[in-house]
Amino acid sequence: MTPASHAPVANTRWVVLKFGGSSVSSRANWQNICAIVRRHSASGARVLVVHSAISGVTDQLERLLAAVLAGRPATALEELEQRHRRLATDLGIEFGAQIEQEFAQLRAIADGVALVGEVSDRTRARVMASGELVATELGVGFLRSQDLDVSWADARSMLRAQANPDATERSRVLSAICEFAPDPQLSVRLAALKPVIVTQGFIASDGDGNTVLLGRGGSDTSAAYLAAKISAESLEIWTDVPGMFSANPRSTPTARQLLALTYDEAQEIATAGAKVLHPRCILPARQYQIPMRVLATQAPELGGTLITTEPGADAAQVKAVCIKKGVTLVALDSPGMWHQVGFLADAFQVFKQHGMSVDLVSTSETNVTISLDPQANTLDQATLTSLLGDLQRLCGVRMIGPCASVSLVGRNIRGILHRLGNALELFEEQKIYLVSQAANDLNFTFVVDEEQGDRLVEQLHELLVRPVSSDAVLGRTWERLHAAGKPDAGPTPPWWQRCRTELLASLAGRDSAFVYHRATIAARAASLRSLTSVARVLYAMKANSHGEIISLLVAAGLGLECVSQAEVERALQVPGVSRERILFTPNFAPRAEYAWALANQIRLTIDNLYTLRAWPELFRGREIFVRIDPGHGRGHHQHVRTGGDYSKFGIPVEEQDALALLAAQLDLKISGLHAHIGSGVFDVGTWADTAHVLAALTRRFRDVRVIDVGGGLGVPDREGGAAFDMASLDTRLGVVHKALQEAGANVELWLEPGRFLVAEAGVLLARVTQTKTKGEVRYVGIATGMNSLIRPALYGAHHDIINLTRSDSAATETVHVVGPICESADFIGHDRLLPPSEEGDVLLIATAGAYGRAMSSHYNLREPAAELFV
Repeated sequence: MTPASHAPVANTRWVVLKFGGSSVSSRANWQNICAIVRRHSASGARVLVVHSAISGVTDQLERLLAAVLAGRPATALEELEQRHRRLATDLGIEFGAQIEQEFAQLRAIADGVALVGEVSDRTRARVMASGELVATELGVGFLRSQDLDVSWADARSMLRAQANPDATERSRVLSAICEFAPDPQLSVRLAALKPVIVTQGFIASDGDGNTVLLGRGGSDTSAAYLAAKISAESLEIWTDVPGMFSANPRSTPTARQLLALTYDEAQEIATAGAKVLHPRCILPARQYQIPMRVLATQAPELGGTLITTEPGADAAQVKAVCIKKGVTLVALDSPGMWHQVGFLADAFQVFKQHGMSVDLVSTSETNVTISLDPQANTLDQATLTSLLGDLQRLCGVRMIGPCASVSLVGRNIRGILHRLGNALELFEEQKIYLVSQAANDLNFTFVVDEEQGDRLVEQLHELLVRPVSSDAVLGRTWERLHAAGKPDAGPTPPWWQRCRTELLASLAGRDSAFVYHRATIAARAASLRSLTSVARVLYAMKANSHGEIISLLVAAGLGLECVSQAEVERALQVPGVSRERILFTPNFAPRAEYAWALANQIRLTIDNLYTLRAWPELFRGREIFVRIDPGHGRGHHQHVRTGGDYSKFGIPVEEQDALALLAAQLDLKISGLHAHIGSGVFDVGTWADTAHVLAALTRRFRDVRVIDVGGGLGVPDREGGAAFDMASLDTRLGVVHKALQEAGANVELWLEPGRFLVAEAGVLLARVTQTKTKGEVRYVGIATGMNSLIRPALYGAHHDIINLTRSDSAATETVHVVGPICESADFIGHDRLLPPSEEGDVLLIATAGAYGRAMSSHYNLREPAAELFV
């Protein structure tokens, strides 16, 4: 940190601005950052910017270390460097000598790790720090290019880790806690620099000057530490959502913005699982009464959440429903603990010796159940095994997990327990492992099986939070904020806006219809065919099996992925479709379907060793694909995550020995490896990670010529939402393919999207049948419902809804859009902002081209919507 010519200023006003990874990853966001910094500077404040690594880079650095140990560091380093070079180009700045030096140091560290064959915690900390060190150099370069007077400062010279004798060495290095008492000397040092200072989040130094980390998400904490040390007048946390919400808005679109919270309330919500704010960042601000505000970088006008000592409302109420996943429970069982003096002290001493932070505790005469928070603990298998071994000297021990803690957070929770009757009925069919009511009366927590958590959050929020009317704390829903702010609005309007007249005409004489747009389907197909890293794209036709859509995609050069014999038979009826262009991937299908496919020379995928063990005569001497479960799933909802123990799909990676043995016994040729871990995913690293897992298996299965990384490419479910980054996907998969070629493997990469190709190309049109108002709730009924589009009821899926008849009128009513089906779940959308709607109006439900008509039914003996094309 080199002093400039700026003299220290008496009574300096400081504002600390923290910008997260997504905030610093695009030029559009950097232009907003520049405007935010200028605004504060114009008010006379000096600005300290605390800067994260660009989005996803911390994970890439973790993968780099794994790649070094696996003997393939070059491609991982190249991918990392190219990511930063692309951002520098986008920002219009030079890459810079300091950044080149940092990458040279990374290469040297990688060489050292490869030589010794292991990664120490201190080496890991230094490598992980590179993300912030490089990113802040880019940030300074851009701000200077915009004529701002900026200094770069090293956070390690400002934040010093505490020497905590109770923490493990690993925690002291990778999850350090720092001193944050006001430091006048630091204020003077910073005041001697330029009026805008950029430093790093996440990193600090220990007493010996070594780099340490503040734990994942630690940039928030860095900003709070620094705000306290320089006695800042305010702390702003800029992220990708406009504040804290009553639930995770990504999975609960009806989540409401929390306008004002106390430090304690914000602490509870963050600790209970809200990822927008790191729990450890609140203590320094609370201790020194520094107002905090959480805001969205891409939509700074949306106000955000203010956190101070003053409650937004004192009334007893639930303000948020939060979920925390990956929780591990440790159950201590002993009949002898009843009235035994010191049992808990002895047990907790064991947790202390292992550096474990205990979260929730529930006790009875013969059992104590304790939860371990993954945010606060290193829960690797070796650590847990050692912990259990020591606890077993005291009593019987059981480990339960993976679990989720679902918390109702708000003020005076005890005062509303009597009103939770209906909510508690939701737990009737669930196994509850632990219930905890906080001593500070701010939360009520249930611990359940992890797979049940998301559904419970949705239902509890629907009962306890969403219906609340005008309120000082509960603001607009995520949906309404998005409609008002359009934080990611793009310049190109959707096709249905341009085709409004034709769409209205197409519904003449009908009450409802799915309408598809050929040009959009063709455009999506072309974007996939442009991928240089992918040899073949297969359309997962379960998304929409309309014959004209299949013909259009086949003509565009795509193959077809089928999941039933009937789908294969329909595919073969399409002109131009040969058996070679079909991949059949059944799951728990009857023996006859496998026999039919093999007899008809259809390329077949198996995903269960049962088929080989029970029906060896079918498969002897055959060539097949095998679906592998990498061990985890991803996606926008639990029901679309298709990996991990709680998913029925795929052969676990750990069963590869059994698979190899069966293949040898049956003279089986495994020519393809397939994996699909979920749908609605926007992180392009997902497919690269899957490809890496499958590529490693090619060393075991030498006949493999195809790696199929599945589909599930994300589709923005709101107008103006960020599009899937196809170029980045191509780059990431290209790195994997290049590594395979360099290893001498003659292997192609395949991709099999479904919804990506057709979702945005289809809309559902339906006429308004009736309207109704009940209390403060307004309903708009339409001619078809979950019999045509079951995704909102099944997945909680969001579809934009527009009154096409009155698209030029102001949207002034918040309504629930419902169908005619005799089911409470027959909702198409909650809390939608529409113009006043009348009988006969035509509503348009967007992104309905996939899993609409394909999943429709004749429930209530109502015909689902017809299918048309424009």
